[in-house]
Amino acid sequence: MAADTTGTALTAPSDELPPSIAARLEKRGGTATIYDIAELAGVSPSTVSRALSKPGRISAQTEAKIRVAAERLDFRFNPMARALPTGRSHTIALVVADITNPVVFGIVRGAEHAAALAGYTLVIAESQESGEAEAEAVSRILPSVDAMILATTRLADDKITDIASRKPVVLVNRRVDGVAGILPDVEAGVTELLEHLAELGHRSLAYLSGPETSWISRRRWECMLDASERLGIAVVEIGPNMPTIDGGKAALRRVVAARVSSVIAFNDLMAIGLEQAAAQAQISVPTQLSVAGFDDIFGSELIVPPLTTVAAQLEVAGQRAVEMLLDQLEGKDVVASEPLGTRLIIRGSTGPAAVNQ
Repeated sequence: MAADTTGTALTAPSDELPPSIAARLEKRGGTATIYDIAELAGVSPSTVSRALSKPGRISAQTEAKIRVAAERLDFRFNPMARALPTGRSHTIALVVADITNPVVFGIVRGAEHAAALAGYTLVIAESQESGEAEAEAVSRILPSVDAMILATTRLADDKITDIASRKPVVLVNRRVDGVAGILPDVEAGVTELLEHLAELGHRSLAYLSGPETSWISRRRWECMLDASERLGIAVVEIGPNMPTIDGGKAALRRVVAARVSSVIAFNDLMAIGLEQAAAQAQISVPTQLSVAGFDDIFGSELIVPPLTTVAAQLEVAGQRAVEMLLDQLEGKDVVASEPLGTRLIIRGSTGPAAVNQ
């Protein structure tokens, strides 16, 4: 059968419907089926099925009659039932490391918009920064979705490759050979930020790295090593750290011990936490310590002083990820996506290096 036979409904008053249909609906608690629609519209159930699952295959007049009957019965089409004969659920999964991290909001918004335009439903799962939890979530979701976006994934490369061999997959902020992905222009963003600090006279820098399993954190560190060598800046990596406000707060003691004049955090949450801890320790930002982050999340300009950060095109990343998945589902070759441009936003948390540093 090409369409759902168990929609959910709250029906119109029974006296407005043929007695036979009204009796069945009352018995089922108000749940309409395609057989009820067929009787009300005066067509066969197979015609209803074609009209609901693949519009345009029957005459416009008949299709309109079926739509009116379906609306009168408050019929709700079930895409999971449609998946039985077609193998498609018209559902895309988006798996994120931490759903409470504001960086996820933009990705979700872009992905949801693109999915809705294509008639797909987006479902979201999180791993809570755990590769093991992420693997379990993917295992549960994969059989019931058509494709999957892994955003800020903590899975190992071989696990990702295995998933991609079973369903179309697009990665966000991660690169794995043979798997489609969306990346920011990491090198350009890091270089622009370091050049900004160098122009302010900074010659020592600490990088608060993210989780050990974060590909994007490792890539940023590699770019910092390259740029710092050219700019004559001494750099030290402090981490791994939890990519949270508490993770940034906990790093302050190690930052002070490193005796650096500037800090770049893995993300804005950590940078905000570091600023808060510095204020509590009576360390002035940016007079004694310049602080910067990545992502330009909501709140980065509300902290005092406002945070200098490298903004990424998060909504565009989510949108492109869905578009690449849809291309894969249609059997098209997916070419590598061009890196998304970044933008340095200079605010009050970075300033001239202290004279004695």
